[in-house]
Amino acid sequence: MSSPLPSSPAASVLDLAPVVPVVVVDDLADAVPLARALVAGGLPAIEVTLRTPVALDAIRAIAGEVPGAVVGAGTVITPGQVGDVVAAGARFLVSPGWTDLLLEAMRASGVPFLPGVSTTSEVVALLERGVREMKFFPAEAAGGTAYLKALAAPLPQARFCPTGGITPGSAPEYLALPNVGCVGGSWMLPKDAVADRDWGRVERLAREAAGLSAGGTCR
Repeated sequence: MSSPLPSSPAASVLDLAPVVPVVVVDDLADAVPLARALVAGGLPAIEVTLRTPVALDAIRAIAGEVPGAVVGAGTVITPGQVGDVVAAGARFLVSPGWTDLLLEAMRASGVPFLPGVSTTSEVVALLERGVREMKFFPAEAAGGTAYLKALAAPLPQARFCPTGGITPGSAPEYLALPNVGCVGGSWMLPKDAVADRDWGRVERLAREAAGLSAGGTCR
């Protein structure tokens, strides 16, 4: 992570909440009420993925209209996207993987970033470049908690936000690991709840996720 989050008491997005919602916005009208429900439920860090045509506008709307939200951009895969999302109001960046060009652009942006890794060599390469906070993706497919546990002893300086296939049941197992700061997931955003615009349900699920910790007890 390159720098503290602006106007945030936490020095890292990994420390804002135990879960970072991974959000795909298909309808721009949903962006603000969805984000308000997540924040009300105790999940202020919101990763809006660049997978839909309205993603940039969604980031801009959340940044401008949802007090308390720390909106970030996910699925950042090109240097050009970095400038676009920061201009739209993104306060952190998340990539599924990284290259030196992408890493250079993210570092130059001045906002925190989580480059994606799935192998030990990628972790070592990022540590060599001064990056200690990373996204572990796709978490379940890449080895899950067993893989991260194996990395903790030789590479204790690396911290992760595992994302990909994580559920409310498996999240506490990840959060129990010393090298995991938070997890990413979308289970608090069921497709039917979003389709029905049932923001009360989203808020309830977000509150449950915000209470997760190692062992499944509330923090």
